[in-house]
Amino acid sequence: MRIGMALNYSGGFKESVAELADYEKAGLDIVFVAEAYSFDAVSQMGYIAAKTEKLQIASGILPIYSRTPTLLAMTAAGLDYVSDGRFTLGLGASGPQVIEGFHGVPYTAPLGRTREVIEICRKVWRRERLEYAGKHYTLPLPAERGTGLGKSLKLINHPVRERIPIVVAAIGPKNVELTAELCEGWEPIFYMPEKAADVWGPSLAAGKAKRDPGLGELDVIAQAMLAIGDDVSGLLEFGRPMAALYIGGMGAKGKNFYNDLVRRYGYEKEAEQIQELYLDGKKDEAAALVPGELLEKMSLIGSEGFVRDRIAAMRESGVTTINVTPLGRTHEERVRLIERVREMAA
Repeated sequence: MRIGMALNYSGGFKESVAELADYEKAGLDIVFVAEAYSFDAVSQMGYIAAKTEKLQIASGILPIYSRTPTLLAMTAAGLDYVSDGRFTLGLGASGPQVIEGFHGVPYTAPLGRTREVIEICRKVWRRERLEYAGKHYTLPLPAERGTGLGKSLKLINHPVRERIPIVVAAIGPKNVELTAELCEGWEPIFYMPEKAADVWGPSLAAGKAKRDPGLGELDVIAQAMLAIGDDVSGLLEFGRPMAALYIGGMGAKGKNFYNDLVRRYGYEKEAEQIQELYLDGKKDEAAALVPGELLEKMSLIGSEGFVRDRIAAMRESGVTTINVTPLGRTHEERVRLIERVREMAA
């Protein structure tokens, strides 16, 4: 199993990058950089590429709505070039609050757009003369929709790789099916190994049945907070506010994908109550209702035996990359946590 780590986009980025060499020596394989409504992830990933030599770099994720498909392809090819072939393009639909609120773009047809973005990216990387007639994207732009001067072009540069790995963040049944069909990797959120087969098994099977064998096995990337010891269980509480934000606040009623997922896990009552409280501004009360079992089963927080068992459960459920958040008090403690989880996952 690979070991990944997400970098915090809200502060301390340069300091974190300066420490990456220590994490890499400890066994870190890949680093993920998010893009919310913060600094863009692309400039930061370019910075990482310049400061590292072997560490894999992934966007986690770039929204499909805020850049054209061709710009996404160009960006991925550029990052793969400056990193000497170490880049993975992580894509996702984000949500209507960010896409319509921050970018001013209609949040329409996320499934269809994701498929077309992937197809266009791969045509660009193969340096094919770009002609694409999709439901959502048409290249070149037809004369009746523009000046009529659009030309069919191909990428000037020769990419380092004509197939840059694509990972999609997906949790809905149809999105997961599409990811299993088309992508090198899949990144779900709130991953519970014991529930994965029931919630996502049919979608994964349907997608894999249509999968090109040339894509190889699907890389399943699970996120988990990490702390190892006999007195660390209290650190699970750090996950409550974030879980409540997603379950309760990331979307309106009926339009919250994370709330839907937690309901599918069997926490229907809790999901409803968390959303009611969070949307009413009662964030602390909402966080208090996040099920302890959910926090525990999604984490690698506990004794060494517990963490080993959780890693085994993840591996058994199909996880191939663990994207951890090490909860050490110091840099040295966090590096040691990466070393230990690397040993356990070997």
